[in-house]
Amino acid sequence: MLDTLRAVHTPEGVDLHLPVAGPLLRSVAWGIDAMIRLSVVITAAAAFGLMEATGVGWYLLALFVVLWLYPVVFEAMWNGQTPGKRAMRLRVVRDDGAPVGWLGAFVRNLLRTVDMLPFGYAIGIASGLLDPWGRRLGDLVAGTVVIHVPTLPVQVQRHASDGIEVPILAVPLRPAEQAALIAFGERAPALTLERQEELSDLLSAMTGATGGEGLQRARAHADYLMGR
Repeated sequence: MLDTLRAVHTPEGVDLHLPVAGPLLRSVAWGIDAMIRLSVVITAAAAFGLMEATGVGWYLLALFVVLWLYPVVFEAMWNGQTPGKRAMRLRVVRDDGAPVGWLGAFVRNLLRTVDMLPFGYAIGIASGLLDPWGRRLGDLVAGTVVIHVPTLPVQVQRHASDGIEVPILAVPLRPAEQAALIAFGERAPALTLERQEELSDLLSAMTGATGGEGLQRARAHADYLMGR
């Protein structure tokens, strides 16, 4: 029931620890999304109700979009977050820490139809309680996990002793996480730029960014930790 850390070991020997979210915050995030969707459905019903027979077809289309495409599109295009997840500082990622992508978002949300059975998300709740990382059935099939994201913006500080600008990470680093950044910094020069960005995306929970910006922050902090 408690939040925990999921260890991820990359082929390059970098050990990462993903801060897995517990069921309480995930339930609150789901509730926020449910209220947003309900508001949209009620508004659509009122608007399309004025169109009589024609409005029925448009209302059914809107209902499909809100109930099924809402979570898929947001998670795939909004860095693994729906509005509810963003409000609760949560994010869906692949179980190796990489971005969830369209396929993962589609599969995990399609399996909600099973997680809801027989009522009240009973299967999903049971799966979350049995799995050490709190994954419901949809997450297990899609290979995804819900994690915490940084709560503070990443800033830059200049160390007076050496004049080096180093990003202040959004979360304090444990010794194991510092070791992960150092391992990344040591192995990065031998990797392609694409692979470096892919690995730095796995560190997004620490750096607060992905892509080129996340890579730059990870490099800067790794260099500082190594005394470069």
